[in-house]
Amino acid sequence: MEEKLIRDALMLWATIDPIGTLAIFASITASLTPGQRRKTAIKATVYSALILLGSIVIGQILLSALGIDLLSLQVAGGAILFLFALQMIFSSNMDEQGGSNNSQHDLAVFPLAVPSIASPGAIMAVIVLTDNNLHGITEQAATAGVLVGVLVVTCLLMLASTPILRVIGTNGAAILVRVMGLVLAALSVQLVFEALEIGNWITAQ
Repeated sequence: MEEKLIRDALMLWATIDPIGTLAIFASITASLTPGQRRKTAIKATVYSALILLGSIVIGQILLSALGIDLLSLQVAGGAILFLFALQMIFSSNMDEQGGSNNSQHDLAVFPLAVPSIASPGAIMAVIVLTDNNLHGITEQAATAGVLVGVLVVTCLLMLASTPILRVIGTNGAAILVRVMGLVLAALSVQLVFEALEIGNWITAQ
């Protein structure tokens, strides 16, 4: 059990990527007040927890019932992430990232909860790590506990973004938005390529 929990923690840390999430959070919330950033960080963590814990409970059953392959989920997530990355790269000012209260969407939902924290990779990871055919209720509950721990660390890092933004300033935040947009674009392409490679390998077998 202990070895499994260590492996679970490493996989969840890699797929949720708290450090990468911090960079994304700092870049897209630079124009928010400290209070708004705290609220956004907490909401994003709660939404992500609901999505990932829900995936543990019903994800495998729901995808099977709908006939949706996990690789299809990864390709869709990569496409959505790429579109948001383009918005980050080509936006003319920080307010277009949704920094004002008049934003058309909640940053805590998109892109923070989905597809940054509760990424396609993270959703696939929790479903695989809690496979109903391989793991009992006790093991699945333990994995859920590890997941919550990783999410708490992610939230704490996002809450620490205020002093980071204070140091880099407005111009630094604007540069960070573009840089992270480029990184997200590359990540989204990688997600799609990985799904296609796995799909081709499965087809060849």
